[in-house]
Parts: sequence; C-alpha cells; structure tokens
Amino acid sequence: MDVTQLDQVKEIAMRTRRRDGSWSSRPIWVVVVDRKAYVRSYRGGEGDWYRRARADGSGEIQVGDEVVSVRLESVHDDALNQRVSEAYRDKYAADSPGPTESMVGGEALATTMRLTPA
Repeated sequence: MDVTQLDQVKEIAMRTRRRDGSWSSRPIWVVVVDRKAYVRSYRGGEGDWYRRARADGSGEIQVGDEVVSVRLESVHDDALNQRVSEAYRDKYAADSPGPTESMVGGEALATTMRLTPA
C-alpha cells in the first residue's frame, strides 16, 4: 500500500464483508498523517462499513485497479485525532467544506481508524 498514492487520491473504495460473505463497497475519504493512512465514517458509528470493519478489524481498499487487504485499528489518541482532522481539512475543505466539517467533529471523530497492510 503506497501511502503517497493514498495522499493524492480524493476517494478510495472501502470493501468489507457482509454476514453472508459477500463484499460491500463504499467510497470513502482517506488522509495520511506521518506516512500512515486514516479513515473515518461519515455516518459515525452507524456506518455499515465501519461497523463491519470494527467488528473484525479487516477489509480491503481499492485505489484505481489495485485492491489491497488491510487491517483497521481504532484510534483513541486525542492529539492524533486532532492531526487527522487537520489533514481532512487540508485535503478536502476547499472542495467540500460542509462534508469536511462533518468528518472532523461529532460522531465521525470517534470513528478514526488506521489502515495498515494485512
């Protein structure tokens, strides 16, 4: 997983397994802080992909034609969460100010997850 590429794309596809074993795919935003990738759920804890990823700690991301298996780890460090919020603002606020503010506060803030290759 090339974090430089993740830092440059606007969206990735987050793929998580449903209970029946089929894949679900959702476009999500991704940011990079200290060469590590982070994602959040726009719908907070109610996001289907987030609930599935949190339950089993795994999924896949798709960037262009490349699909990579990933581990997802919840982040509970306030200082790091602040830096992730700043990265969201830097990357997305100019094009999508309203959605960006939703991603840096409220329920979305509590859904920060670090992506690492599986």
